[in-house]
Amino acid sequence: MFKKLLGKQINIDTLSLEERVAIAKNEPIPAHVAIIMDGNGRWAKKRAMPRVAGHHEGMKTVRKVTRFASDLGIKVLTVYAFSTENWKRPKPEVDFLMRLPVEFLGSFLPEMMERNVRVEMIGDPSLLPAHTQKALFEAMEETKYNTGLILNFALNYGSRSEMVNAMKTMLQKVQDGQLTMQDITEECLTSHLMTAHLPEPDLLIRTSGEVRLSNFMLWQLAYTEFWFTDTLWPDFSEENLLKAVENYQKRNRRYGGLKGEETT
Repeated sequence: MFKKLLGKQINIDTLSLEERVAIAKNEPIPAHVAIIMDGNGRWAKKRAMPRVAGHHEGMKTVRKVTRFASDLGIKVLTVYAFSTENWKRPKPEVDFLMRLPVEFLGSFLPEMMERNVRVEMIGDPSLLPAHTQKALFEAMEETKYNTGLILNFALNYGSRSEMVNAMKTMLQKVQDGQLTMQDITEECLTSHLMTAHLPEPDLLIRTSGEVRLSNFMLWQLAYTEFWFTDTLWPDFSEENLLKAVENYQKRNRRYGGLKGEETT
């Protein structure tokens, strides 16, 4: 990929990460990046380690990606941490996963406060263990007035369930006379989702070579740009995130129109 730097044609692959960041910031940065963090178990298996070791390493990756996303100027970073289907995994693994937010938020919270990061979550917290809920709610309360990057955890989250619940709420409002059938539009459904207060994702990243959505933000991703990588999540680096953003910046987002390709 080539871009102009100081009036010259420069091969961006020869630049330092800092130089590439400076160039990227001159182009539109995706406001909302969503990540399906995949490959923790395979990362551990390749090293003859237990799966939980991969999850723990993946937690470290969340920290460095959050820092870098904040530095890039991304406004919202949504990470798919635990799906409604993940309860099917072996209990010891689930128990370990439920302890990770406690460790992550306990150790990273001071830095998030310094960086003006706000913690939020989507999903049903009621089924999470008490210690997981406590860590999440305390972090959300502590950071609620921060105005920088929103680090949005999708925990016990499933998109189909989210949409069903939104439709149930709208139908109840119709029965109660708060809405009419004519009021139920795409915008109305969007306003009843857990992400109603957030911009829809501009960029979705999925690691580990998988190319499916796995019941993640199915409604919200309608016009999102997708970027897939074979890199396993624990190996995902700041450069990987920058490559995804650079790739996003080359795309022509037409939203069904012919932006930049009009014919006369």
